[in-house]
Amino acid sequence: MWEMLRELRIENLLLIERAELRFEQGVNVITGETGAGKTVLAQSLDLLLGGRPRSGVVRPGAPEAWVEGAFDLEPELRADSELAELLERVPDGEEVVLARRVSAAGRSSAFVAGRAATAADLRLLGSRLLAFYGQHEHRKLALTSAQGEILDSFAGPEHLELRAAYRVTHQRFQAARRELQSLREREGARERDLDLLRFELAEIEELAPEPSEGEELAAERDRLRGVEGLREASAAATLLLAGGEEGGGAASLLAEAESALRGPTGVDPELDGLRNRLGGAGLELSDLAAELRAYLDSLQADPERLEQLESRLAAIDRLVRKHGGTVAAVLAHADSCREEIGQLETAAERTEVLEAEIEEAETERTALGERLSASRGEATARLETAVAAELAELAMEGATFEVSLRVHPDGYRASGRESVEMMVATNPGMPTAPLGETASGGELSRVMLALSGQGQAEQVKTLVFDEIDAGIGGKVARRVGERLRDLGERRQVICITHLPQVASLAAAHFRVEKQSGEGSTTATVERVGGEDLVAEIVRMLGADGGDEAADRHARELLAA
Repeated sequence: MWEMLRELRIENLLLIERAELRFEQGVNVITGETGAGKTVLAQSLDLLLGGRPRSGVVRPGAPEAWVEGAFDLEPELRADSELAELLERVPDGEEVVLARRVSAAGRSSAFVAGRAATAADLRLLGSRLLAFYGQHEHRKLALTSAQGEILDSFAGPEHLELRAAYRVTHQRFQAARRELQSLREREGARERDLDLLRFELAEIEELAPEPSEGEELAAERDRLRGVEGLREASAAATLLLAGGEEGGGAASLLAEAESALRGPTGVDPELDGLRNRLGGAGLELSDLAAELRAYLDSLQADPERLEQLESRLAAIDRLVRKHGGTVAAVLAHADSCREEIGQLETAAERTEVLEAEIEEAETERTALGERLSASRGEATARLETAVAAELAELAMEGATFEVSLRVHPDGYRASGRESVEMMVATNPGMPTAPLGETASGGELSRVMLALSGQGQAEQVKTLVFDEIDAGIGGKVARRVGERLRDLGERRQVICITHLPQVASLAAAHFRVEKQSGEGSTTATVERVGGEDLVAEIVRMLGADGGDEAADRHARELLAA
């Protein structure tokens, strides 16, 4: 038993309202009329692998689309250091569920084992569980970068570790060289830049603003500006509460009201309660009047302090407008000035350090680059032999497949000293030429199938092919189907196909049908077998249900 995609559940994705597919080991095929919705299944798997949702993927009228895939999870994956943090969130067990939700507004969410995750998490884990080969892979095969990835992946884990070490060293070399170039470009303007930076830093440090100082000073300034109005208002309120020298005022009136109620004390509890409340109100008014008097005494005009506040606020405002709009931005600019001043003042020393670092990184990169080139050279011969054997199995016995390593004329790049170009001659005696220039669509499909089992993809147990058999037919189609079946003996294969020769070799067959009615179109997916399977093969042969010859041919294909 190996790990595989057990179930795929889809809701409200394009034409599909609801579908649930339970896959088998070996070859699983998905067929249907052109436009019936087979591509929706490919898009659902792309979403599970962290792909970006396309516009309009949610079925019209539905609030969201949902895709969920249940995969077997081998214990060995938990030992993968890259997956360690992600799998800590996955409960122990032999299954993991990846899911993706896309809202009608286009927002998406990712889930791993029912817990929130990111699209990057899906890409990381999904790449270990499933390899997807879509129709666009034909175009990717023409890119030297994609061809380089195939070769490097085929070369093995040690080669990939060597490539990673090379890239780190190359990046270190590039970063040091860029910094040195920047220092040298600024050398002529060094004194001018230092003067400007020192002036701006001194201006900020002299004022030394605090983050919340502006609001506090503005509040104090506004109080001093309005001191006369505040005095008049508080004095009037104090008089009304406490009265003048001859008495009066609200506090005095409350005291008289309380005194008037003292006579019948103890006769009626309700009245006693009201008298007590009057007494409390009187005390509160007296306290309030005392506080108003103290506030009034504290209000003093201070023209000198007001002038100081106006001056400091104006200075802070100038800095804020000059350096970012907030005091926090001003302080951040000061930190930046200090850092740049330090760099410029130590530019000579830093230049020496960078020159030594560049020399060291270049030496290390050269050594790693030579080892990387040697490793690629060794892998090239093995890949050529492996792909040639695969092409022979796919009815391209006379084809020649070569991998060319071309040294970059301008030196080292992020990928190494050389670029990778795959060449093919599809007929004996013909010179090899780049893949995209010589191979037909059907030949490219077979080259891609031959490459699909090589390299890192060899470790993935579920392979998905979206019409990889495009452009072929007849006996070649049968050979391609047999090759897929061979792959299915040790891995799970899911193939979206239009060829009856391929479909007839499947362990499980799913049919997609489109139904229209009352202004809406829906695609359904169901597993077929028995006579329904015969009927689907007949349809794929291009015949009607009553065609006896086609029916006989379909049964022969299924029985072969």
